[in-house]
Amino acid sequence: MLLPIARSRIAALSSTWAPRVASQSWAAAAAYSTTVPRFSENTIPANDPTPRKPKPNVSETNATPVDSMGEWDVALQESTDVAERVRTMQAPNRATTWAPSQRPRAEAMSGPRFEQTIMHLQPTPMAAIELIHKQPVRWTKKRIVSCDGGGGPLGHPRVFINTDKPEIVPCGYCGLPFAHESNRAYLQSLPETSYPLESTGDPAEVNETQRVTEGGYEQR
Repeated sequence: MLLPIARSRIAALSSTWAPRVASQSWAAAAAYSTTVPRFSENTIPANDPTPRKPKPNVSETNATPVDSMGEWDVALQESTDVAERVRTMQAPNRATTWAPSQRPRAEAMSGPRFEQTIMHLQPTPMAAIELIHKQPVRWTKKRIVSCDGGGGPLGHPRVFINTDKPEIVPCGYCGLPFAHESNRAYLQSLPETSYPLESTGDPAEVNETQRVTEGGYEQR
């Protein structure tokens, strides 16, 4: 008689405590769940009632001539206005950035590292995105042309480009433009094109005589 009574009491107690334990475990899991953000980040900047004006990073002491301690060197001296213009310009041939992930030069060249630095002595390479659009179109009578960037160590793997559409097709590696001769009249009738259709004599143009190799099976 005692065994059935003990079993019934255990079953009653288990049914009473099971929902309570389950609810407590669910609450603990919800509190530490990765899907519930416990720390919120405010991405909206605070409204500053008195915003500070951007302070140039160029030191005014650069305007004072300093001996360069060299027999053939001139005195280290630079105007603050000129230095600030060089510091904030992205490239000599482009004022702004050309990629979403690119950091503006004005932000990169700031801080103690660039204080009291002669800015016109810092590297200022040309922007390749502007230089490539100085290259004239390479006209061809073939539907498919190949490009290896000129070959040699400065070239790239040989790729084949389809030119049968009425458009300028740039190389995916180096950006050199190609177009079919049958589409010349149509391209010339357009108000403007992304590449010059003929040579303009710009110093940035790459002459075809600079090609290193002509074969198609060299090691790249």
